[in-house]
Amino acid sequence: MALAVVRDLREFRDPVSAEELEQFETDVLAGFVLARASAGLADGTIRGDVGHLDQMRAWFGRPLWELEPADADMYFGKVLRGSPSGTRLARAQALTTYFLFLELRHKVEIHQVTGRVVECPIDEMNRPRGSKDAALRIPPTEPEVKALFTGWGGELATCRKFAPTARNYTAAKLMSQVGLRVSEACKLDLADIKWDLGRFGKLHVRHGKGARGSGPRERMVPLINGADRTLRWFIEDVWGQYDDDHTRPGAPLFPSERKNTDGSSRRVGDDALRNGLAAAAKTHLPGWADKLTPHVLRHFCASGLYLGGLDLLAIQEVLGHSWIATTMRYIHVQQTRVEDAWVAGMERAAKRLEGLA
Repeated sequence: MALAVVRDLREFRDPVSAEELEQFETDVLAGFVLARASAGLADGTIRGDVGHLDQMRAWFGRPLWELEPADADMYFGKVLRGSPSGTRLARAQALTTYFLFLELRHKVEIHQVTGRVVECPIDEMNRPRGSKDAALRIPPTEPEVKALFTGWGGELATCRKFAPTARNYTAAKLMSQVGLRVSEACKLDLADIKWDLGRFGKLHVRHGKGARGSGPRERMVPLINGADRTLRWFIEDVWGQYDDDHTRPGAPLFPSERKNTDGSSRRVGDDALRNGLAAAAKTHLPGWADKLTPHVLRHFCASGLYLGGLDLLAIQEVLGHSWIATTMRYIHVQQTRVEDAWVAGMERAAKRLEGLA
């Protein structure tokens, strides 16, 4: 029986022109973007992956499908050696996903055009190690947060710009009361307040964070923990000072001082809310050594609800977490499981000693 001739897939091929190769590379990347969008990933997630690929492409100077394991060793072992582990992990994941796309969709075509066999340069030997777990955040205590908002509220009577200061105050207080993300607060409409739902009213959060880049995830947030009173005060005493039509579809809950071309108010940006909170913390909470951010207030909310007796599933629903494990990372600083077990063990030991006496 004759043996079949096996062709070496790495054999040399006539090269295409530089212009054709550049156009082919652009088309492949465009196909990658479309495929990820088809998978349901959010635009921000796709932009992040493409940004990682662009940075690696700029460093390498050639199409990424020419990367070899030695190139990946050099890039992650030297160029990104001092970068945060999250950056290295995200870039490696983007590269791995891109090569998976190349192997599934363009392996034969790339070989025909360039004579190369697509093979991911990230392997078990050079894959960046680390964890994407968020850093431990210990929120301020309840007296500290109360002091912050008491001082901030007192400032409203004498501040130079009442409406923007009151807006920043209200948004931050909502973050501490019901755990809104700053991005969610910026995208709320006036019509998203549903006063007739539930016992206290609810907020329709239409642009919540989806799991694993899956896009916006809606949820209804009950106005518990005093959030209903906070919002009523803002709408009745502050919102009208922005000189916008409250019946206009899409009127923002938290307007900006800037106007659209038709005279309606724009939405506030997250930088304005972050800067407002940072300035208030510097003035009214000088003893707080760490940086007070909207996300820290979200952790404070979770801890406060937990200490107030709310169960984990309810807190998960309020915060909009996809996984209960994420919620547990928000409240674990307040958990006393280890201390309770230690106290119970000491009591058992004391009873045993009493029996020996």
